[in-house]
Amino acid sequence: MTALDTHSRTAFDEKAAEVFAGRVATILDDGAIAVMMALGHRAGLFAAMADAPPSTSSAIAERAGLAERYVREWLAAMTVGRIVTYDLQAGTYTLPAEHAACLVDGAPLGNFAIYAQHVALLGAVQDRVLRCLRTGEGTAYGDYPCFHQIMAEDSAQTVGGALFDAVLPLAEGLVDRLEQGIDVLDAGCGRGGVLIALAERFPRSRFVGYDLGSDAIAFARERAEAAGLGNVRFEARDLTGFEEPGSFDLVTSFDAVHDQKDPEGLVRGIRASLRPGGVYLMQDIGGSARLENNLDFPMAAMLYAISCAHCTPISIGQGGPGLGTMWGWETAQAMLERAGFAAVERHVLPHDPMNVWFVART
Repeated sequence: MTALDTHSRTAFDEKAAEVFAGRVATILDDGAIAVMMALGHRAGLFAAMADAPPSTSSAIAERAGLAERYVREWLAAMTVGRIVTYDLQAGTYTLPAEHAACLVDGAPLGNFAIYAQHVALLGAVQDRVLRCLRTGEGTAYGDYPCFHQIMAEDSAQTVGGALFDAVLPLAEGLVDRLEQGIDVLDAGCGRGGVLIALAERFPRSRFVGYDLGSDAIAFARERAEAAGLGNVRFEARDLTGFEEPGSFDLVTSFDAVHDQKDPEGLVRGIRASLRPGGVYLMQDIGGSARLENNLDFPMAAMLYAISCAHCTPISIGQGGPGLGTMWGWETAQAMLERAGFAAVERHVLPHDPMNVWFVART
């Protein structure tokens, strides 16, 4: 049986109830651990403990520049959560290398503590989402504290980390064209990390980033200015009705289409804005449009929760359809095909099973 089967039991199964209660208790405990993981990431505690010898709470607090009493309590949560190990005799704590392998920036398995921040954010916006449930209204980006910071970290890991070795080579000949000099748009650029990396690598090309969030655009502009880049600019812009006919050779979007006011209209506008031979490189969540296909999809429950609390209400708040995070690769591919692209390729990269990549050509 699957989680979608209909059960026809009439008798109360006390044993099943006890097992499920145990599962709920584990969920509650793990949820608290996730929030503490997010806190440890943001406070630099995992970074302070990685590759460090067994240390006391005082030494860890000093290394991280934090207050020892609070660090000690955080370490207790991490110890009972089996994230950190504790030596009772020595009074020292250790972050095992096998655990650090998925908890610090640049770790070989990626930094999962970045995603733990979504769990904390879900709690922070609970009252706002409750109002949405009761009224059917939507939200705005300003309702979400630290959202652009979290997404920038996520993008730096899933996109930026593989950008030159795995992502750009998906479109044959694209790297050569970027080196020669082309016009590039990043639609929904956020804080601009990926676009800035491209502008640094390909000085002959010209880059522009549009995003609805003015705070994210301000951050991107500061970074570009600090890097001394004259071939990239950023503009706060609502992409509803976007179309700049024949203006670009390459358009990218990273996890940006599904929460637009008019996702299909944006895809059509991107198609119209590409020159002959142009490429649209689109990344989005790789789940299916069919719930039953997502039962074993990586972190599907968290993605649906993010959808309920963020992506769906953000779209509805703009007057959009509320497609949600798990709108499905099938939906995305159909939109690209209806937009009139001559060829549409779908890829899943080995390092990132959660996302899907489309290469669409005019």
